[in-house]
Amino acid sequence: MSALAVAFEGSRRKIETGVEPKIEPAAGDNRFRALMREDEWASLPSSIRRRFSRHLACGQSVVYAGEVLETWMSRAGWWLAQAGRLLGGPLPLRRNVHVPAVVAVTSSKAPCGQVWTRLYARGRGFPQVIHSCKRFSGPTGLEEYIGCGIGMTLAVDAREGALIFRSKDYFFELFGRRLVLPRWLCPGAMYVTHAELPDGKFSFTLQVIHPRFGLLIRQMAIFREAAS
Repeated sequence: MSALAVAFEGSRRKIETGVEPKIEPAAGDNRFRALMREDEWASLPSSIRRRFSRHLACGQSVVYAGEVLETWMSRAGWWLAQAGRLLGGPLPLRRNVHVPAVVAVTSSKAPCGQVWTRLYARGRGFPQVIHSCKRFSGPTGLEEYIGCGIGMTLAVDAREGALIFRSKDYFFELFGRRLVLPRWLCPGAMYVTHAELPDGKFSFTLQVIHPRFGLLIRQMAIFREAAS
């Protein structure tokens, strides 16, 4: 329906009912936007705002394809990644560079929200596949669940035109109860930075920083939306 037709319909209803009609905004997903201050959201490039407010029907996916440019691990970071195999391998396992990468975001019913599937090719053997679920719940309004009862609450910020996801707490769920893990059991602060690049590309940079051992893992990959 055109803007003129919407205006005409609104005027007709007001005349008939005496009540100003409520005009609904265009369909979109405002859940990420609701986690941030209005000025922070407005500071992001329009392409990032569109990407994180895209409405996906339940079961619908959007796919991004690209390349891993860097995977750096300290010795402690490598051991942390290998220990993560017990939880399904949520961290990069090898120091691969210049290998293909694919990310698929699939909308799901509550409480899951969005399922993120990341596929990273390796020099040999099958690609590494990482699954996680972004749930719009918890004390910060957003948490990432990796399975086996393990997840983390996330804070969302904007800095210098980039969108930043930052871990707040790690938790363990069992029989409907949640236990927040003490700091000494946590791998450190996890940061994921989403920044816009030229030519319709964008970067995802993962960093794990431990308060004692410093930077453990850093991985950077660039993507663009795959043709449908």
